[in-house]
Amino acid sequence: MDLEAAAPHRPRGGSPATAPLPPANRETDVGNVRKNIFLVYKTLGVVFGGLVTSPLYVYPSMNLSSPTEADYLGIYSIMFWTLTLIGVVKYVGIALNADDHGEGGTFAMYSLLCRHADIGILPSKRGYSEEEPFLHEQSATAIRPSKLGKFFERSITARRVLLFMAILGMCMLIGDGILTPAISVLSAIEGLRGPFPSVSKPVVEALSAAILIGVFLLQKYGTSKVSFLFSPIMAAWTFTTPVVGIYSIVRYYPGIFKAISPHYIVHFFLRNKKQGWQLLGGTVLCITGAEAMFADLGHFSKKAIQIAFLSSIYPSLVLTYAGQTAYLINNVNDFSDGFYKFIPRPVYWPMFVIATLAAIVASQSLISATFSVIKQSVVLDYFPRVKVVHTSHQKEGEVYSPEINYILMVLCVGVILGFGGGKEIGNAFGVVVIMVMLITTIMLTLVMIIIWRTPPVFVGMFFIPFVIMEGSYVSAVFTKIPEGGWLPFAVSMILALIMFVWYYGRQRKIEYEMANKITMERLGQLLAMPEVQRVPGLCFFYSNIQDGLTPILGHYIKNMSSLHTVTIFVTLRYLLVSKVDQRERVLIKRLGPRGVYQCTVQYGYADNLSLKGGDDLVAQVMRCLKRHIAMSTDRRSSVSTEEEIANLEAASLAGVVHVRGKMRFYVGDDAGCFDKVMLRSYEFLHSICRSALPALGMPLQQRVEIGMLYKV
Repeated sequence: MDLEAAAPHRPRGGSPATAPLPPANRETDVGNVRKNIFLVYKTLGVVFGGLVTSPLYVYPSMNLSSPTEADYLGIYSIMFWTLTLIGVVKYVGIALNADDHGEGGTFAMYSLLCRHADIGILPSKRGYSEEEPFLHEQSATAIRPSKLGKFFERSITARRVLLFMAILGMCMLIGDGILTPAISVLSAIEGLRGPFPSVSKPVVEALSAAILIGVFLLQKYGTSKVSFLFSPIMAAWTFTTPVVGIYSIVRYYPGIFKAISPHYIVHFFLRNKKQGWQLLGGTVLCITGAEAMFADLGHFSKKAIQIAFLSSIYPSLVLTYAGQTAYLINNVNDFSDGFYKFIPRPVYWPMFVIATLAAIVASQSLISATFSVIKQSVVLDYFPRVKVVHTSHQKEGEVYSPEINYILMVLCVGVILGFGGGKEIGNAFGVVVIMVMLITTIMLTLVMIIIWRTPPVFVGMFFIPFVIMEGSYVSAVFTKIPEGGWLPFAVSMILALIMFVWYYGRQRKIEYEMANKITMERLGQLLAMPEVQRVPGLCFFYSNIQDGLTPILGHYIKNMSSLHTVTIFVTLRYLLVSKVDQRERVLIKRLGPRGVYQCTVQYGYADNLSLKGGDDLVAQVMRCLKRHIAMSTDRRSSVSTEEEIANLEAASLAGVVHVRGKMRFYVGDDAGCFDKVMLRSYEFLHSICRSALPALGMPLQQRVEIGMLYKV
């Protein structure tokens, strides 16, 4: 049982803190403080990697020509207010509160919206329904949707656009997982060329690729097992870079913080006009990693992320960028290597080592975020099934996918060897970062209106400034598409095409099954046929539909002329919630024929499909079924409770078999060209993706597959 669910409810208004705590409670309280401090320490090392290493590549990504002191002051003012407004106000202050049971990212917000308004696309993928009173997550807003929620419910086009935005945000974040490791490590290793100009770019690229390969090979050990190495590295980075920044400020330009005044931004654009607007494509990189901070929410608590960002990350970045800018004001043409040039010679090599190690941590943060969003989309059935391994018993949000890991590794190495320079990667990086942020702003506005019921004035105060600011960034980075910005679009289009093909195929499959489902009356007729026998054993028959039974059942009974004495039709139901309470995980219902039951196993997208404590599906379902039989007052036969339980145990001892249907589409000559292309593409994806049953630990010798053609 989850600790949160088991904890007694503490009424508001009570003040137990006013009474002295007994010694045991004091120890517990001190332990919690230590745990929170350690959690914040780990958060520095995993969540903020891409954000805190941005000083390595922000200035080199800008295409400056004859910059002046006023230009640098304007650039610093832009970066300061970008960090403050987007980093502090938007993400730390608002977006982290739009979590779905502790999970963040665009898919988490999409599931949150679907649970509070009927705006999902597939009926089986919508959240809790009204006819399920045992699920107590329904809020008052779901009963009385807002006007905007009603608009989405009525408009299939609006619902598809919303789904497309969630998919696009996920695809862009995956692109982020490709580019962050490449640009971070490459920018760090570039520091070798300062003291050793003879080191060629191919050598730097090869060394960067080798480091990244090592990072990806470590992923299988999980975030928890490697974060103890990363956290001290990031703590050293966040301490040393602002110290160097303060030194640079005192030495080169003590008045740098006057640039905080927004009028320097206005003067910058008035003076540089079009070139100033184009430079936004480089300054946007100062906030890169904030989108991963939100997507990685499942790895750490909201409070730990907020404390770490406000107490360490934000002041560190403000001071580091101030120090870089102070140096560049006195060395206006050193922007192409804006980080290493401002490092004092005596500490150059220690800072090079720390920067390289910090770049490795930056890679880890986006890779883990990519695993999280891939897992979310897989369990929601919007992406072909890939293997997902839970690497922590304490944090179910910590996952690893071997297929995705090695695909990312190949793409990251390909980006480094293909692009070569950090400037082109930076152009692509800017497109990814700002697109994810703009999508987050739009979906967060919908959350404020539909779920939080925020007054329109406050919604406008959030939406208008951020859309203007992020829209300006989007318009600037789009000019970089021919110069490397095409890469994330290419990756996103491929991923979106895969997701759409998969979604279309699953939708057509559900439509066929609902139109040809086996009703209880039809099941009774099949079992009444003289040639059909009830054979000993316990059969778990897997079905995707709940209101009725899969048409494969009729195909199975007709061809096998038998059905086991105890047959449980199991539906694995993924709800648009983060986690399902353990007490509501397995739902049992007795069907009409003797020894036939229906079982629904419910999971949220952040739940672990591998059951805990060495338990398996059979044992858990058997316990729930016995409890259901013992408590049931709906006796549909003359069999007593004791006899029914005895029959169940005898069937289990006779042998367990897991039967699943393996369907294929039969596309006739009369089908349209679109159906032929889409369904054949779906067939290919379905043939190479993983089965759903191995995720539940079914023994291979107990699995049986029944094939059937679905004619469309």
